[in-house]
Order: sequence, then C-alpha cells, then structure tokens
Amino acid sequence: MAETFIRIEGLRKTFQSRGKNFAVLNGINLAIEKGDIFGIVGFSGAGKTTLIRCINRLETPDTGTITIGGKEVTGLSLHELEAYRQKIGIIFQQFNLLDSRTVFGNVSFPLEVAGEKRPALKKRVMEILELVGLSAKSDFYPGQLSGGQKQRVGIARALANKPDILLSDEATSALDPLTSLSILDLLVDINKKLGLTIVLITHELDVIRYACSQVAVLEEGQIAEAGSVKSIFMNPKSETARLFMKINRDFSTHDLQDGSGI
Repeated sequence: MAETFIRIEGLRKTFQSRGKNFAVLNGINLAIEKGDIFGIVGFSGAGKTTLIRCINRLETPDTGTITIGGKEVTGLSLHELEAYRQKIGIIFQQFNLLDSRTVFGNVSFPLEVAGEKRPALKKRVMEILELVGLSAKSDFYPGQLSGGQKQRVGIARALANKPDILLSDEATSALDPLTSLSILDLLVDINKKLGLTIVLITHELDVIRYACSQVAVLEEGQIAEAGSVKSIFMNPKSETARLFMKINRDFSTHDLQDGSGI
C-alpha cells in the first residue's frame, strides 16, 4: 500500500469582507500519496488557491490539520515555518520572475536567501537548468525568453532547495496548448526522476487527464469527489465534474464544427 505523504483533515478557512465572514474552505479532507502527481480541479472561487496557500502556510487555517511526511505543519512556529517553506516549491501562473536578474540569478535567488555558499550554489543551479533544458540560457534575462522558457525558469527556481513537494498553481493556463504540453511533460519527467510529490491546481481538464493519476474536485470550498482520474472522467458524480465534462465536450464539438480544431 502506498504511503500517504500529505494528509489534510477538517481544514477550514474563513475570510472577512465588509463585516461579513465567508467560508472559503469548509472542512477539507484529503490524502495524497508520496511521489504522486495529484490534481485539484475546480471553477474560479472554489477555493483552489486558498487551499494551496494553506498547504505552504502562506495562509493560516482557522481549524483543521495539515500533516506532511508525518509532521503536522499547522502548528509550526515562525522559525519552523521558514525552514518548512524551503521544502515546498511553488510554480505560479504568471511566472513571478525578477526582470532585473538573469535566468541564473532567478534560480539562485532562493539558495542565496537560504545562505548557500557560492560554489555549491553554482553547481546546484546549473544542475537544475540542465534538468529543465535551459543550460544555454543561463545568462539571458526574462524579457529575452518565451512564455514556456519563463515557466521553465519558474520550475527550476521552485526546485532549487530540493523540495519535498512541488505545488503548481495554474502553471499552464497562461500558455498556448503546445507549450502547456511541453511543461506537463517536464513535470512528469521531474516526478519520475526525483520521485517528487506534485500537486497540480487547475481548472483545465486536459491538464488533469494528461499528467495526473488521482484527482479531487473542489466545489464551494469542499471536496465534492476524489479518486482516480479514470473513474471520475468515466463516471462524474459531482455537479462541478459533470459541468467540466460538458464544457469540454461542447468546446471539442465546436472546434470540429468550425474547423478550428483541425
């Protein structure tokens, strides 16, 4: 039986707006196996980003627990949180690169913050750039790169501190389909080579279908259903999953009818 690496139990998070409380996460229970590529899918406002921010502890949950590798992380001190976040890599939709730094400088930044010595830092950065296929671009600036290359820099930066978990927050939604596919191929390759646990947050069914083995459907701050990608695609039980499937079919039919998918 596979080892559960991330366990979330009874997670709740409420925000306040105009004097009223809004429950964004309302009792999340989730188990993610070590070394898995796990997808979390939902429409805008379902709570996906808040969930990922709770996992990396940029947000503090109101109640509930998050346990990673057998260690509960919801009660960490500020000092412990700093060390913990170094082991959680995150990839952003809009890349979040530093325009004034080269590719090398962007990837080395988290290592500099962690106090890594220069010889080890340089070796680590070049190893990661080779892994993501950007060795020849180390002296380039973000403005000289394509969108796909920028995202590869983002992935390399997320891997700099040898994280235990890689969180991908809509990492392909700003890219064209072919570039998105190359980024997903890279993530699958990283998962295989490093045995890294990857959590993909997305609203794109094709991302889930291509890269993930397990998926959870997030609906109004709750897990509406979870299981293997195949089982949920074959027999969606939640309203969100059924709507996703319908929209996906409608777009595919439209593409075929107007010739844009040919």
